[in-house]
Amino acid sequence: MGKKFFVSDCEGPISINDNAFELSNHFIDDGDKFFEIVSRYDDVLADVLKRQGYNAGGTLKLILPFLKAYGATNNNIIDFSTSNVHLIPGAVETLKFINSIMPSFIVSTSYYHYIMAVCNKTGFPIDKTYSTKLDMDNVNIDSEETDIIKEYKSDIVKDPEFELLDRIFWKELPKLKIASIMDTVKPIGGEGKKDAVLDIISQYHLKAQDLFYIGDSITDVQPLKFANDNGGIAVSFNGNEYAIEEAEIAVIADNTMITSVMADIFNRYGTDNVFEFVEDYTKDPEYALKSRFVNQKLADKMLSSTLPHVEMVTCNNIDDIIEKSSEIRKKLRGESIGGLG
Repeated sequence: MGKKFFVSDCEGPISINDNAFELSNHFIDDGDKFFEIVSRYDDVLADVLKRQGYNAGGTLKLILPFLKAYGATNNNIIDFSTSNVHLIPGAVETLKFINSIMPSFIVSTSYYHYIMAVCNKTGFPIDKTYSTKLDMDNVNIDSEETDIIKEYKSDIVKDPEFELLDRIFWKELPKLKIASIMDTVKPIGGEGKKDAVLDIISQYHLKAQDLFYIGDSITDVQPLKFANDNGGIAVSFNGNEYAIEEAEIAVIADNTMITSVMADIFNRYGTDNVFEFVEDYTKDPEYALKSRFVNQKLADKMLSSTLPHVEMVTCNNIDDIIEKSSEIRKKLRGESIGGLG
C-alpha cells in the first residue's frame, strides 16, 4: 500500500467564497452581473464547445482587463481578499487534521492573493498550494483604453449574447495594449488542476491510486476524473452538476467533518473501505459512524452536529443528488455564487 495523499479545491470544500466573483462585484460597476455572464460564457467554451486551447476557469483571465480598468491593484486585491475569507464550518480543524496524517495540498483556480489569505487564516502551508499567479501591477492602462474597456463591460451587461462576447474577447480586446495582462496569466483550472496533481505525484513520489481528491465545480472535472480512473477517491463536496458527474461520492454538508472522517478511513484502510463506509452511512449514518473503520473522536463530533448527506453517485440517483447539492450550494454560498459553474 502506497502513501496516501489529499488534494482539495479551495472554494467550495474549504470556503464559501468565489473570490473572483467578489472582486468583480467590489471593483466593477454591475460587476456581479458582468461576472455571471462571463462565467456562463466560460462554461460554454470549456464544456459545450470544448474550444481548443481553452480550459475551465478561463474567466479569471478574461476579467483581468476589466478589473484593471476599474482600479484593481495587487495591494487592494490582497486587502479585499484578506478581509473577505469565509470558511466552511470546521475547515480549519479538517485541514489541520488531514495535513497531520498524510501529505495534503490545495489546488485552486483562485488567484494567489486569495489563497495566501486563506492560508494565513487556516495555518495551511502556502508552499503546499497551487493557484493562479497574478501580477496586476505589471501592465499599465491609459485613460483611452480604460474608457474602451468600460464600454465593453456595459455592452456585455446590456446584451449578453455569445457572439458579442466572442467578438469582444477574441477580436476587439487583443487590439488593446491592456490585453497583454491576460497573456501573463494561466488559470489553474480543468487540465491545469490535473497537471498540478501530476506535479504533486512527481515531486513527492506518490501514486495516482493513492489520491483523495475533493472538489465542487467545472474546474474540478479533470482531476476528479483522474482520481476516479486511477483507483483513488473522487469526492464532490456540495458540487454542481459538472463535479457530481465525475465524482464517485457526493457530500452535501454544512460543515467539513465528513471530509476528515473519509480521509482518515482512506489513509488507514484504503479506497474499498471508504466505499463500504459510504454505503453503510447512506443506509444508517449512526451505525456507520460506530464501525471499526471510523475514528471515534471524529464520529462523536459529527454526531453532535447536523449529519451530512453522503452517498455513492450512480445513474439512478445523480439527478436527485444534483438537485439537493444545488440547494445547499445556494444556501451556503448565496444564489449568485451557488449558481456559478
